[in-house]
Amino acid sequence: MSSLPEPQRTPDASVPAPGTQGAASPASRADPAVVNPAASRRRSTLRPDDWRLSAWRSFLRTYTHIVRQLEHDLQTHHKIAIASYDVLVQLAEAPDHRLRMSELADAVLLSRSGLTRLVDRLQREGLVERHPDPGDARGLFTVMTDKGRAALRDAAVVHLAGISELVVAKLTDAELAELQRLMTKLDLAPAASPLIEDQPGLD
Repeated sequence: MSSLPEPQRTPDASVPAPGTQGAASPASRADPAVVNPAASRRRSTLRPDDWRLSAWRSFLRTYTHIVRQLEHDLQTHHKIAIASYDVLVQLAEAPDHRLRMSELADAVLLSRSGLTRLVDRLQREGLVERHPDPGDARGLFTVMTDKGRAALRDAAVVHLAGISELVVAKLTDAELAELQRLMTKLDLAPAASPLIEDQPGLD
């Protein structure tokens, strides 16, 4: 079994050398990494030829391929676009099926880019409405309509079939659980909601 060479060990700069206990060196006062080794880890950079980058690139390729295929499936079956699906799912999960634009921007999974224009288009199509915020005279809620709920339910048949084919069917339950564990570990803002199949608005 091959193994990667172990990194060279260097003296732990956070531990004073014998005879210097209690006397902080100028370097330790100037460099927060000496006081806080975690700061050094955060600032560490990867070389372009680092083998670990292959994991990152694989993640990006897989994500891009799956999202493009899901978008293609929705287009082929003449359903709403995947960005519209994302917005409607967030509204379906929200209390009273409504969110302020700032909340919606934080909730969408695909992209915030062009979100205002997208919601304007969904409003023109009758899939969402804008309601005044009783607690803020200048605020508006984006609210999913019955037509929007029907469009989401219709598209979910195709979308969830795609997820099943592209992801779920290719992994065991144990692998899916491990994937979820790893993604949760990397997630900067892990969702507290259950899986999409269990969400209101899709039944």
